[in-house]
Amino acid sequence: MKEVISFPHLGDYYIPISKLLRNLTGKKVIPAPPITKKTIELGSKYAPDTVCVPFKYNLGNYIETLENGATILFQAGGGCRYRYYAEVQEKILKDLGYKFRFFKLVSHDHIRVLETYRLFKELNNKLKFKTFIKEMLHALFFIYYMDKIDMIIRKNIGFEVTKNSFKNLKKEMLKEMEEAKSTFRLMHIYKIYKKKFRHLKVKKPKDTLKIAVIGELYTAMEPFSTYFLEENLASMNIEMKRFTNVSYLLWQKAFLTRYMLFRSRKYCKYTLGADGLDNVYRILYAKRHHFDGVIHTKPFGCTPEIGAIPIIQKAAQDAAIPILFFSFDSQTSEEGVKTRLEAFYDLIKIRKEKQ
Repeated sequence: MKEVISFPHLGDYYIPISKLLRNLTGKKVIPAPPITKKTIELGSKYAPDTVCVPFKYNLGNYIETLENGATILFQAGGGCRYRYYAEVQEKILKDLGYKFRFFKLVSHDHIRVLETYRLFKELNNKLKFKTFIKEMLHALFFIYYMDKIDMIIRKNIGFEVTKNSFKNLKKEMLKEMEEAKSTFRLMHIYKIYKKKFRHLKVKKPKDTLKIAVIGELYTAMEPFSTYFLEENLASMNIEMKRFTNVSYLLWQKAFLTRYMLFRSRKYCKYTLGADGLDNVYRILYAKRHHFDGVIHTKPFGCTPEIGAIPIIQKAAQDAAIPILFFSFDSQTSEEGVKTRLEAFYDLIKIRKEKQ
């Protein structure tokens, strides 16, 4: 039987991840389909009730992709309770009668190069270590350039003159990056499209509203999990900054942790687990950089963020910066999200006009 690889969906990151898995294994790769209501319904049906929502999304992804013919599943692992997802999800899926092999990329909260190489060598016995390193670096640069462009987009998309100009240009860029054969070609594409994004027509007032989006990593990076929060903010002509992306999680966070702990020492004497400390620091960052408001997102049941919220509230109160909290689960109403966003928009707009 022909082997087919799949993995959970996560925004546009499925493109570089698919490319990496295809090049390392030489096997067919089918990413999980874009997340819908059906995905969360499937995951909620078979997952424990009290588990955090990303677990349910991932489980729903796996069921959908197994039904589409996947025989090998990947899970990243690491972090908070996320480090236990793989074992529990594998057990649930096998109890449901699915036949597959399951691989976990991260053990002990860190990617170990030799351990990961041996994992892929098991799937492709012709894989050379030199090729493995080359493809891993290529994927890291792909993700890094994606994240850099996304920062430009969030800053300007709410003010585009031609509707969907940023979205369409990004699709074009990702297609070219996916077809790039070398890292030098990736770099060249990034430089070209960086200029193109800078030259897109925008009509941006000087007194634009600025919002910092903080919170748990999954709800930050998977648009459907927050009912497309960033698209809604853009439609309100708001400039956004979102801190968490894959580049940040893979290498930037490790270098910044000591600095964030130092800057947040009034509120935190130690790290809070997952992104708890990061989000306390981001309140102070938002104050220093004159943001008009902060939106904190998390899945229902996210223990590190629940522990961090009272500290975040205190920091926001001291900084005199408005903050809106969202906790998402399978029962969250899209209309409820939009209503609360509109009320928050009115609040920060009136506040800015008074100032």
